[in-house]
Amino acid sequence: MKVIDYSNGPAFRKKLRSFCHLAASAAGDVSATVSGILADVRQRGDVAVREYTEQFDGAKMSLSGLRVSSAELKSAVGALSPAERRAVRQAIASVKDFHRRTLPTDWKAKNAQGGIVGERFYPIRRVGLYIPGGNVPLVSTVVMTAVLAKLVKNPGIAVCTPPSADGTIAPAMLAALHMIGVEEVYKVGGIQAIGAMAYGTRSIEAVDKIFGPGNAFVMEAKRQVLGTVGIDLLPGPSEVMIIADSGANPAHVAADLIAQAEHGSGKEIVYLASTSRALLGKIEQAIEKQLPDRIHAAKITKVLKARCLAVRCRSLGQCAEVAEYIAPEHLELQVATKSIDALSRQITTAGAILQGYHTPTALGDFTAGPSHTLPTGRAGRFSSGLQAIDFMRRSSTVRYDSASLRQAAPVVETFARLEQLDGHGHSVAIRL
Repeated sequence: MKVIDYSNGPAFRKKLRSFCHLAASAAGDVSATVSGILADVRQRGDVAVREYTEQFDGAKMSLSGLRVSSAELKSAVGALSPAERRAVRQAIASVKDFHRRTLPTDWKAKNAQGGIVGERFYPIRRVGLYIPGGNVPLVSTVVMTAVLAKLVKNPGIAVCTPPSADGTIAPAMLAALHMIGVEEVYKVGGIQAIGAMAYGTRSIEAVDKIFGPGNAFVMEAKRQVLGTVGIDLLPGPSEVMIIADSGANPAHVAADLIAQAEHGSGKEIVYLASTSRALLGKIEQAIEKQLPDRIHAAKITKVLKARCLAVRCRSLGQCAEVAEYIAPEHLELQVATKSIDALSRQITTAGAILQGYHTPTALGDFTAGPSHTLPTGRAGRFSSGLQAIDFMRRSSTVRYDSASLRQAAPVVETFARLEQLDGHGHSVAIRL
């Protein structure tokens, strides 16, 4: 863990900026590799998808075997224990309940000229959900994306996730998809999955918007297909920042730092800001004590040594200033209850704010309700976490009658003269 002291000077800001840049930087330039594979998938379709799946995932797939069968989806539910099924159902319910409250509603109103204006909201016709593979089955990512798609009633929902070398998908992920009601699932991952969803193949119909996290190659692929399709975010390595006052339990802070560092890519980023110098030392001791019991201890150690920054501050206001600059994906406020509201109001760039000593990031990751797909790499300055409206689009509506048209005519005709677009003015005048 690297420790620096807060100051108002340029040296501190340079150190903070440099560390944030480290967090946001990708591992080398992958754009050429990505563009080549995308072009190949666009040209050769399923054949290219199958070849890249074998090359990168070690799975030899037949064209007919790319899609998960209904039987596989149904049997996956039975592979879960009653406790596991109950946990997944509870997470689904929490996410659905949270996002139901955010759904927009159509509206109409009269404007100053008497015209009727409004908005209408529609589910996107067809969406693609990318669920990363790797060392762990990301059941929570299934829940945090697929539930939103079903909630807004997207007519088409396609899921792509990389298979294991034996051509299978983790039963827990398939079970969650089946429990949510998603039945179109493909054993395809990586760049080739993004290409297939963006351009379409014989087996995989093109989608209109792609959602979901992934490695640097997947994110670059999403960036390159933007315009052909929509995308949600370009999330990079996962992040957490913890603001801890003198009352925070060092063992709890340590556990949350460890939890964030265990995601597995090795590029996770961890920030800590505290008003207590003594606490920082106790946290390091607690980390050393807890690490041996963790499954991914080696990976966690690597992240905490190279990609963990602690800032010693004199006040919670200084901690808030640091957080506002970092714009962390997850922000934990391990501070006294009396400080939570004021501190939360000072920080406007965090993806998710987890408030109080008893609110670890894991709650937001799995079951609290808000989606855990959040902006990273300081993107919280201008973007927000995934929400139901991201699976929708809107149309504005305008309706004038003869009376309201007459009221609006002088404005239109004036703008037409100002912009030398006399046809615009004429299109109104001819109706009067």
